[in-house]
Amino acid sequence: MTNTTGYDIQDDRPPLVEKLQGLALRGLRRMYLPDERLFAFCIRRNRTADRVEGVSRRYTAVALIGLGGIAQSIARSVFLGTDIHDVCTGLIDHLDSTDDLGEVALTLWAARATKHPGLYKALRRLRAMRPERRSYPTVELAWSLTALSVGGDGLVDRELSGAIFRRLVESFVPKSALFPHWPVGARGSWARAHLSCFADLVYSIQGLSHYHRATGNYEAIDVARKCAKKVSHLQGPQGQWWWWYDVRTGCVVERFPVYSVHQDSMAPMAFSALRDACGEDYSTSILLGMEWLQYAPEIDGSLIDEKTDLIWRKVARHEPPKATRIVQGAATRMHPKLRAPGLNLVFRPGYVDYETRPYHMGWILHAWPDSPEWRSAKSVEDRGCLTQSSSYNKLKRA
Repeated sequence: MTNTTGYDIQDDRPPLVEKLQGLALRGLRRMYLPDERLFAFCIRRNRTADRVEGVSRRYTAVALIGLGGIAQSIARSVFLGTDIHDVCTGLIDHLDSTDDLGEVALTLWAARATKHPGLYKALRRLRAMRPERRSYPTVELAWSLTALSVGGDGLVDRELSGAIFRRLVESFVPKSALFPHWPVGARGSWARAHLSCFADLVYSIQGLSHYHRATGNYEAIDVARKCAKKVSHLQGPQGQWWWWYDVRTGCVVERFPVYSVHQDSMAPMAFSALRDACGEDYSTSILLGMEWLQYAPEIDGSLIDEKTDLIWRKVARHEPPKATRIVQGAATRMHPKLRAPGLNLVFRPGYVDYETRPYHMGWILHAWPDSPEWRSAKSVEDRGCLTQSSSYNKLKRA
């Protein structure tokens, strides 16, 4: 699949991908907490250092999804020798004590990605949470659909996945070709009822694409294609994937922040799922988004920090927290064409959020799961020569 830049997304990937894969692995090593067998919530810069903070089961599940797609000789280097199944077991054992649908769905997905034998315990918990009818955000429904459909080996629950698919499709707004932040039947915020964010769109495209591959359902891929076409059309001129949209009109409500994870992994993995389902090619949009990550004009530089070996979280406005989003959300709620004037002058973009989270690293590995180095490592592993792998030792020293 060749695009206008001359790269084939499958075989001749842009050089940035190899760099991102290495950054993701090293970042996950720094954020893994062996005593808890969980990943941290983030690395955050303060006045004296970049510190690891908190823990997150959601982010641990996403890290496992990414690591499940690479050679396990390499994955074990992240866990300091711990087996990936042991980490996944901890997530699964915790599910009965959580009401977080996102955690449950991502854990089921991680169990499928790692071929964990406790998969059906996670599935039982997902069923008990009734995602097909209770109030959950669109993103969590999309994760649930992907968890039930991913892998090309069929649905793990045809009835539940069909009900979630139906709820997602009924939430789709044909006029704008977008998904709302809260699906049909959910008790969402009145002030945000007309809005969606980038995550609502790409995770829905991804979930519907996987569902189509598992079932052949035409409506699923038709809706996914329409949404993907709209999202690509709204991409910024330098490759930015904007943040807030009006589901009534299909217009951008607020552009910032622009998140690095959207540029290098969330957009690529959604469009890749669509390509695998129906052959539709968005490689030019993917590469344009990654070019922004290498050089963001808003900061005259890159969120890839070579000195710290990290990718920082986002470029935002210089503003009080979420001020512009609140103002523009309220203005467009009153009328779709209404915007607060002068915000680009008052709250100019260019603020860097010096934080990085393990889910970003996991999604990089999921979006770009293969490389010559990892193919070599897998080949050595298959011959039973794990510690002798030159590519493994190279990454170990990195």
